[in-house]
Amino acid sequence: MPVYCGIDWATGHHDVAIINGDGGLLAKARITDDVAGLATLLALLAEHGDSPADPVPVAIETSRGLLVAALRSTGRPVYAINPMAAARYRERTAVTRKKSDHLDALALAGILRTDRDRHRALPVDSEPAQAVAILARAQQDAVWDRTQAANKLRSHLREYFPAFLAAFGETAKFTGPVARTILAAAPTPAQAARLTPGKLRTLLTRAGRTRGIDAEATRIRTEFNAPHLRQPTLVEDAMGRKAKALLRQLDAACASADELERDATASFNQHPDGEIYLSFPGLGPLLAARVLAELGDDRARFADARGLKAYAGAAPVTRASGKTLSVSLRRVKNDRLAAAGYMWSLCALTASPGARTHYDHRRESGDWNASALRRLNNKLLGCLHHCLHTRVLYDEATAFPATETKIPHLAA
Repeated sequence: MPVYCGIDWATGHHDVAIINGDGGLLAKARITDDVAGLATLLALLAEHGDSPADPVPVAIETSRGLLVAALRSTGRPVYAINPMAAARYRERTAVTRKKSDHLDALALAGILRTDRDRHRALPVDSEPAQAVAILARAQQDAVWDRTQAANKLRSHLREYFPAFLAAFGETAKFTGPVARTILAAAPTPAQAARLTPGKLRTLLTRAGRTRGIDAEATRIRTEFNAPHLRQPTLVEDAMGRKAKALLRQLDAACASADELERDATASFNQHPDGEIYLSFPGLGPLLAARVLAELGDDRARFADARGLKAYAGAAPVTRASGKTLSVSLRRVKNDRLAAAGYMWSLCALTASPGARTHYDHRRESGDWNASALRRLNNKLLGCLHHCLHTRVLYDEATAFPATETKIPHLAA
């Protein structure tokens, strides 16, 4: 009779429940989050029929952590159950809605017993793929932190330093080294107005600028000395000190994003699938690393391209009820992969004539920009799935045949 294991994860301990195919409780335990706890869990599983040839599947509400990593290293299938799905299952089996750690572990084991085929085990990714995933996701988080820190600083400067925003209002300039270096030297309008052309040239050189230094120094000095509204002197000084504190946060976020970008790119370049990813138009090392981080390199993870497209949010959702039929945007998806796919499609427009034609045809058929890019990403993901499984590089003529460009309305 098959055996299933459910683990209710917590910070200091984990509750374990093991049931048989009829739902009967075989064993329960509470283990610690350390080596001794893992040994207790493995011994408990072995006592109830676990073996390398027939490992007991495990359900847990998280996909990260040392316990999950240790269980995956044993080669057993580990299912990361969404906490909302686990809560709905618990309500289905307990009318009184009572809740405890043991009942949660029992519910997780019950999900595998009744609905295992509706859930997907964690992929068996290689160690290099897992390393790329950690670095690429961390770099993406650092970029988001950098954007948030820049928005906080920009919002603060808008209250007392409009001259700086006039000089460095664009996002690329605002987070660049030149803007941050000058703001650190002159965080208030009064200090900025006293900057001489020589001092500005020195700051520009220190920030790494090598061309057009004199013209840029003149432009910045003109903006700083233009008439603008001002706060009272003491208030302005206090706001300047706050701006320096916010600037330190932005500097740290920028440094983290740059460092993690180098690390993620270097790790991606060592992966065996790197050559295939980089053969696609619009995919550079960093963006390709983000895509690889979410897809992994377990070839059995997606049975076909349709599953991959649905996971990325590129495939629409069809809902049919009676005579009603609707096709809508897929909301439940991997948000990181969807964000990377949007940028990938955008970059592919200038790197691939076939991608540009596909996008133009979708726009001509009435799609909005985001919808056309999503459909383009749908096609590119299908090509990527084929290339990864057949170990061939991307070919423009195969992906976008000449006959396809003549079709006025392309299928998704």
